[in-house]
Amino acid sequence: MRLTAAQARRVAVAAQGFADAKPAGPVTRAHLKRLIARIQVLQLDSVSVSVRAHYAPVFSRLGPYDRDLLDRAAWSHSARSPRLLVEYWAHEAALMAVDDWPLMRWRMREYSHGRWGTEIVKRNAKLAEDIVAAVAELGPATAGQIEAHLESEPRGRKGPWWDRSDTKWVAEALWSAGVLTTATRIGFARHYDLTERVLPPEVVARHVDEQQAVRELTLRAATALGVATEADLRDYFRLGARQVKPAIADLVAAGEIEPVQVDGWTAPGYLRAGQTVPRRDRGTALLCPFDPLIFFRPRVERLFGFHYRIEIYTPAPKRRFGYYVWPFLVDGRLVGRVDLKADRAAGALHVAGAFCEPGEEPARIAEPLAAELTSMAGWLGLGDVTVGSRGQLPRDLATALR
Repeated sequence: MRLTAAQARRVAVAAQGFADAKPAGPVTRAHLKRLIARIQVLQLDSVSVSVRAHYAPVFSRLGPYDRDLLDRAAWSHSARSPRLLVEYWAHEAALMAVDDWPLMRWRMREYSHGRWGTEIVKRNAKLAEDIVAAVAELGPATAGQIEAHLESEPRGRKGPWWDRSDTKWVAEALWSAGVLTTATRIGFARHYDLTERVLPPEVVARHVDEQQAVRELTLRAATALGVATEADLRDYFRLGARQVKPAIADLVAAGEIEPVQVDGWTAPGYLRAGQTVPRRDRGTALLCPFDPLIFFRPRVERLFGFHYRIEIYTPAPKRRFGYYVWPFLVDGRLVGRVDLKADRAAGALHVAGAFCEPGEEPARIAEPLAAELTSMAGWLGLGDVTVGSRGQLPRDLATALR
């Protein structure tokens, strides 16, 4: 089978849910559950200059919603509303469906001494035992609360990595190993608890071997991406080539994915079986830097001809577009980008810069961008949208907002 570049782009946008109509009424838990089943992960990030990363993909696909809905799904549990999501290294640190947690058992074994700072963890085996005992006694607790409970080292004495204490390093390692998980977050601070006290016993008891888990994760990546190269499939759940190559071969043999050629792609593509090819471009949304549609930058460039890099760590004078820039999708194409900041003191969503891609008409972009920004401002509880002077769009955007 062969796809044009435009067909591949339409498939990718539709697979991520952007071609669907947004709910007419309030966004519900059922909407959220269906979305997670579709895109699999909500990446976590600490930057809150506009809104934290995990909230944004839900807004981009479903429109304004109560963020408490997502908080309850991720960090609380009741008989009427069981926990829907759990944190783990599903892409980077991300929220994923609770029922899918066993698919990461093989990674937990790999991270038995943590993902980073493993030497710190290995030389603190007794501290690991003490942390588990402390959490068992305390219930959900931050690393600082655990450390204070243990009095394991003088307050303020830090280890050599990222100014973290040994307690923080070991607690994070236990989280990576699946011994601890996130019970809740308060002010975005992670509160650790024993995994068996947070997740359902049937989930904790379920074991999936690595080969079976990787096959399932590869299939889920193919479903979320619609059409993808091997590199795309690997990146979605950060899998290795050694793992994914046999999984792809097995899925092709089983008819779950289909090899395709895509015009302009140098690597073979794989199309999810049953995936329809939309006849026209659809989907308009602002995308945060960690949205699943765009978090693998080589794919973004291949699909959309859109070169995108986050510039948080670039010195301000060297930034091309801004600190925290949201690509703008209009009718299934990336046509611009905006540098956004939630100015809560002024009660405004501030557009520090607004840029259109080469060959795009500012007047065509400004009206749908104004609508999305107004919707986002209302969702964030901000009464106004203000526009700076950088880029090609500010004049037309200011006019459209008026």
